[in-house]
Amino acid sequence: MRQLILHHYPTSPFAEKIRLILGYKKLAWQSVVIPMIMPKPDLTSLTGGYRRTPVLQIDADIYCDTALIADVLEKLAPAPSLYPSPVNGASRIVAQWADSQVFSSAMAYNFQPSGVADVFAGAPEASIQAFVADRAAMRGGSPRMAIGEGQSSYKSQLRRLSDMLSEHDFLLGDAPTIADFSAYHPLWFTAERTPSLAHILDATPLLKDWMSRMKAIGHGNIEKMKSAQAIEIAQNSIPLDVSQQAFVDDHGIALGSEVTITADNFGLEPTPGILVAATKTRLTLRREDARTETVHVHFPRNGFILKKVKS
Repeated sequence: MRQLILHHYPTSPFAEKIRLILGYKKLAWQSVVIPMIMPKPDLTSLTGGYRRTPVLQIDADIYCDTALIADVLEKLAPAPSLYPSPVNGASRIVAQWADSQVFSSAMAYNFQPSGVADVFAGAPEASIQAFVADRAAMRGGSPRMAIGEGQSSYKSQLRRLSDMLSEHDFLLGDAPTIADFSAYHPLWFTAERTPSLAHILDATPLLKDWMSRMKAIGHGNIEKMKSAQAIEIAQNSIPLDVSQQAFVDDHGIALGSEVTITADNFGLEPTPGILVAATKTRLTLRREDARTETVHVHFPRNGFILKKVKS
């Protein structure tokens, strides 16, 4: 198996989702710690613009967004499955809800003043302000959910998740699915990163027990790697051949076109490149960079916008 290199930072909730999946599948991986805020020169040399955390690198193939990363890891290590039958479809639906609505509500709740004090304990005020400005830029200027609405919504979502645990150890049965990993990471942030606010979990003891079971999965076999080494690996590798993948044209954009791919709601930096594959579920760009040479950057279709560059 080729090296799995995860570009992440320890306090990233979405990175925790993937770290746990790596542990669940008992995969060995290389850990490259990236900055929490921009600039991220080594990461963006690999991605071409995408800056959300985490990013999975396998040689000269760069995978963006945790939904796609989970699919890649599933293909590499099919057992235990993240999408077991007969709850394959249901697990993906719950995961998408958790990654979007539960996460948004949790972060609105977590980043009230006492939570900010927990997250940035001992950090200078300038660091806090830089983080706030960075996340505002990622939202493209759109307002954050108010704390009150976040708390109310979060409480409701916690109750719904708890209800799903009344008969099983995990959300959809006796083993975790992608739904569990997606639901866990926002709650993990509350419990582990904003402990002064973790009392919100006390009303759902079944959920707290489930969180203990999820935490016990662990992160697998980890080795540290410098970002310069990861770039060197990309430079000395050849990306996977995607030329035989079935072309699904939903945009009227031909393969070989110069395009951009941009997230549709958060982290709005576009990634430019040449469209070399478009399947039912993913889009792939070929990029040339002085530091990495030729790489393929892969995105899920869901949650991203493909546009042709006007000549």
